[in-house]
Amino acid sequence: MGLSTDSAAAPPGTAAPGTDPGTPPAKDDPNSLKVVPARHYARWVAAVAVIVLVAQFAHGLITNPVWEWRVFRDYVLSETIVHAVGVTLQLTAYATVLGFLLGTVLAFMRLSHSPVLQTVAWTYIWIFRSIPMIVQLVFWFNLSALYDRLGVGIPFGPVFWSVDSNSLIGTMGAALIGLSLHQAAYAAEIVRGGVIAVDHGQLEAAAALGIPRLRQIRRIVLPQAMRAILPTAGNEIIGLLKGTSVVYVMAIGELFYQVQVIYGRNGRVIPLLMVATAWYVVLTSLLSVAQYYVERRYARGANRTPPPTPLQRARRFVRDLRTAAGRRNQPVHPLKSLGADR
Repeated sequence: MGLSTDSAAAPPGTAAPGTDPGTPPAKDDPNSLKVVPARHYARWVAAVAVIVLVAQFAHGLITNPVWEWRVFRDYVLSETIVHAVGVTLQLTAYATVLGFLLGTVLAFMRLSHSPVLQTVAWTYIWIFRSIPMIVQLVFWFNLSALYDRLGVGIPFGPVFWSVDSNSLIGTMGAALIGLSLHQAAYAAEIVRGGVIAVDHGQLEAAAALGIPRLRQIRRIVLPQAMRAILPTAGNEIIGLLKGTSVVYVMAIGELFYQVQVIYGRNGRVIPLLMVATAWYVVLTSLLSVAQYYVERRYARGANRTPPPTPLQRARRFVRDLRTAAGRRNQPVHPLKSLGADR
């Protein structure tokens, strides 16, 4: 028992046997459906609303005389402000290095098997994360009220050498101590989170190969943990850069303190605050760019062909434009075009 040729299914896209090719397709035929792209009306309305708000804000920045852009232009690159920016960068750099060095030690103390080291590290992190930074800075600034002299000697015994605490620490030293100790508590948790993110099998394989413990940490654990550490650490460093503004309570000539001093004399509060804002935006942008390239470097182990950087994309775009312009300017030879037609 066979099937007749007339009842066989027609190939897709062709008319069925026995039907007129001029007959319009049926309503349930997929070929008769019209594809209509999705229309995101809400998305367009939101985009227009955002553009209007941004344009209105930009118009206010340009036309509102209260901003006093002339005063901003006079002070943004002045010697006093540039020197204050240098002090801000010094505080950020020193506190970052000291804070992350101490934080790394605290992180491995928490990961150790010694209950004493674990307890000491946990207590340190708990205390310094609980006290606001400005309180810590004021405390270290008034350390001489508790200890007028600091010395070296035998514990619970005689002191061999001592010095006045104010002359030893000073205002800048108190600021660095407060910022570094505060930063170390957060850096310890950042480093600990990166270390525990590394697969434990890496350590087991290194131990099976007889690699010493310190070399395991330095050559195996930390390079892999950096991928998890860097994003949070970069965010913490940027927060520290802006957090250095609280040292104004110690009368240190950093950026925000100098801005306060200047607008306290001339009364130009808004343009001077914009000077500080502009510098913080520039410094934060530079740190963000540095973070991007450092993260890209440590991502090489997971991604052998990382995507091009914005600078590489810009160079490729310019190169493509030059290539297209060169092809457009090349003369057309009639014989070559005739041969191509043949």
